[in-house]
Amino acid sequence: MNRREFLSTAATATAVLSTTLALRAADASRRIPIGFLGATYSHGPEKIKLAMTSPDWEFVGVCDSTDSGRAGCEKLGAKLISQDELFHRARVVAVESDVRDHASHALLALKAGKHVHLEKPPATKLAEMRELVALAREKKLLLQTGFMWRYNPGFTAIFDAMRQGWLGDVFLVRGYISNNLAPARRPEWGEFQGGSMFELGSHLVDATVRLLGKPKAVSPFVRHHGKFADSLKDNNVAVLEYDRATAVLINTALQPGGAPPRSFEVLGTNGTATLQPIEPPTLTLDLAKSAGPYKKGTQNVPLPAYQRYEGDFAELAAAVRGERALSVSLEEELLVAETVLRACAML
Repeated sequence: MNRREFLSTAATATAVLSTTLALRAADASRRIPIGFLGATYSHGPEKIKLAMTSPDWEFVGVCDSTDSGRAGCEKLGAKLISQDELFHRARVVAVESDVRDHASHALLALKAGKHVHLEKPPATKLAEMRELVALAREKKLLLQTGFMWRYNPGFTAIFDAMRQGWLGDVFLVRGYISNNLAPARRPEWGEFQGGSMFELGSHLVDATVRLLGKPKAVSPFVRHHGKFADSLKDNNVAVLEYDRATAVLINTALQPGGAPPRSFEVLGTNGTATLQPIEPPTLTLDLAKSAGPYKKGTQNVPLPAYQRYEGDFAELAAAVRGERALSVSLEEELLVAETVLRACAML
């Protein structure tokens, strides 16, 4: 290689290296510092792992003083930090503590000027949620509740079909969600009047309210039917009434079997959309006549791959950067929280 070739090669290599470093710097600058307040909620570990590996986030650590939370973080290799360090370094705080602490921890983060991802259910009292929404609005901060199926492509397709009018006039929603709750967890879920409807059925309430809006009436039927020496409401129904539609949401914590069925069905005058199972999402449409991209009759709807929590955190990162608004407004968050409490006989 002569001198001219050497210089040309060196210049090319330098340019490539400079470009690579610039791209890495740009990527690093897009990373948003995020930390966790609490790690004891069941969804917490997976969200922590996501934050530790996603190119959207710079993971700063977890603040949790409980033995179980700290042990979980050690298993994940997640750094434990103080609350002072969390609020100093993080731009976004994800609240993944016990349900009783959700609202108070979110309030601390908002008062510290942080955007908040708040695990569901967000509050045990309506006044708590109103305070959170008011403070987020006053400080111009983001508040996102962690109802994980908001970004499930099956729900997205159903919402799109309804909004486009492809199902006709919707008159009935039926939702079912269950599990076989381990006896050791019953005291935790039994802490609140809503029982397993509050903990698990709230996912269905969230989807229904975002689909149909504010119900004119909510009738909760929360019952203790399991043969356990506790008061956990473990067999529940909520009926949400609208002017021209009804939603019936069913929840139980008593269903045996390895994979309890979970479903969400929307019936309209032109057809029915059935999401079953919800995870992995499998959506079937049965239409009286063709509408939009769908033909008359029964058909399976192709859906993209889905992974819990990825959509939530991707949208939150984009909203923090100012690239888009959150898909659920503060007003909708408050309405969902209120309806959850009503469906659980907690309001």
